Amino acid sequence: MEALIHHFTLLSDQALVDKTFDPSTIEDLMRLFEVDSYKAWAALEAEQQQELEDAEESIREAEAELDRDMEWGMEEYRKTLEEMERMEAAELKELEEKAESARRSGNLLEKAATIAAKRHIAAAMGSAAASMRSAWKTASGSKVHPS
Repeated sequence: MEALIHHFTLLSDQALVDKTFDPSTIEDLMRLFEVDSYKAWAALEAEQQQELEDAEESIREAEAELDRDMEWGMEEYRKTLEEMERMEAAELKELEEKAESARRSGNLLEKAATIAAKRHIAAAMGSAAASMRSAWKTASGSKVHPS
């Protein structure tokens, strides 16, 4: 482009000095300017297209890396979730075993209390029967009470 500008300057100077100057030489130079401009424009478009393709490739790489990271994160989440579920199941089983043990202990205590109550009732009945027999013997005897 600089060479064309230099050539245009020379032709302009020549046109001012030479009365027989042919203006078509400037028109030819202007066509060269136009061709050079189109070439520069095409080169700029090609450069922009290459930059666009590079940017799109970078985006695809970033998306692929993000997908890998997201998949890794989800896998870690699944592992953590599975571990928590195992821990919850173990804790639930432990609580169920403790509850069953407490239920069995309660049943044994109930049976022991029932047996103790029956023995107490039996002892009370035996004591009452002995008191009644003693009172019957006393009443059936010939002794009279002073009152």
